[in-house]
Amino acid sequence: MKKTMLATLTIVTALAMAGCGTANTANTSPQTDEGTSKIKVYTTLYPLEYAAKRIAGEYADVANIVPAGVEPHDFEPTAKDMVALSSADLFIYNGSGFEAWVDNAVKGMDKNKTTVVNTTEGLSLLEAAGGHDHDHGHEGEAAEAGHDDHKEGSGAQGHGEHKEGSEAQGHEEHKQDAAAATGSTEEHAHEHEHDHGGTDPHVWLDPTMLKAQAEKIKSALVEKDKAHADAYEKNYQQLAADLDQLDKDFADMVSKSSKKEFMVAHSAFAYLAKRYGLEQVAISGIDPADEPSPSEMKELVEHVKEHNISYVLFETLASPKVAEVIAKEAGVQTGTLNPLEGLTEEEAKAGKDYLSIMKDNLEMLRAALK
Repeated sequence: MKKTMLATLTIVTALAMAGCGTANTANTSPQTDEGTSKIKVYTTLYPLEYAAKRIAGEYADVANIVPAGVEPHDFEPTAKDMVALSSADLFIYNGSGFEAWVDNAVKGMDKNKTTVVNTTEGLSLLEAAGGHDHDHGHEGEAAEAGHDDHKEGSGAQGHGEHKEGSEAQGHEEHKQDAAAATGSTEEHAHEHEHDHGGTDPHVWLDPTMLKAQAEKIKSALVEKDKAHADAYEKNYQQLAADLDQLDKDFADMVSKSSKKEFMVAHSAFAYLAKRYGLEQVAISGIDPADEPSPSEMKELVEHVKEHNISYVLFETLASPKVAEVIAKEAGVQTGTLNPLEGLTEEEAKAGKDYLSIMKDNLEMLRAALK
């Protein structure tokens, strides 16, 4: 996400202005049943908000700075957001280059007040898949056999010339749809590129990685609020048990599946693929707005046919148009695989959370891998 000098100035100015108002904000903090102020926690990503709320329980106010329904790749904080962040006791972010605005925000924070937690620091991160080379995620053995040793999958190879006859005619019939969905030029695919620092940020889609992030959150809460350390530890252990069970459920499902390859709208599922010995074929790179060219669309359609892929999976916060064109031309179904970068307003109202959506993802993959 490209930053401008104006955006940087807005952030710095907001933080400077906020310095005078921090004390008043703190005085209005909700009270616990023991009469002490709750600590304030801000997160930058829904899975981190979920983990922080589970661990903090009643002893902290946790809020995600990115509103429901907003694609986090496109988010830029307002001056009001920055004033709110300046009052935080804990600021928890994903890291790995996912939140392009965070570096500037952190520079202006009062480190004596706000503890900043980079939840991917020290974790083993994967390289970001390049846009349109259709990296497959990570190949490996069955789910039971050492998930962490799976090798990175190579990019999907070109499939040569299209067949003559009815298939070639079918491609021609959908050519205009494909061009419209991709913006019709090769160059358009790179107009919305974001800098993720060369690493894939979507660690939370591997439940064991979110568990590691949650442990960092727990440690930060304990350090900030030692009086409730036992509660934070207990709540963390309950969350860890839920994530362990989710991990087991995914491994069991994959072990019974006949396929190991699935096609997704953008390359968000490499950690999940590596964990369970699967192979993702991504329509776009790390950024869902980074769309394939018409020639790459043709290659993807041919890949779907040749590999007997039965679903093209898109997500909730980005446009499904490209995935729908590929599925239509290949004659297969579409479905939703949620990268959980954020909740939609409908999901939030329905009480959906990380665990329930990941279970929906499991069932969608079960169908796609048949």
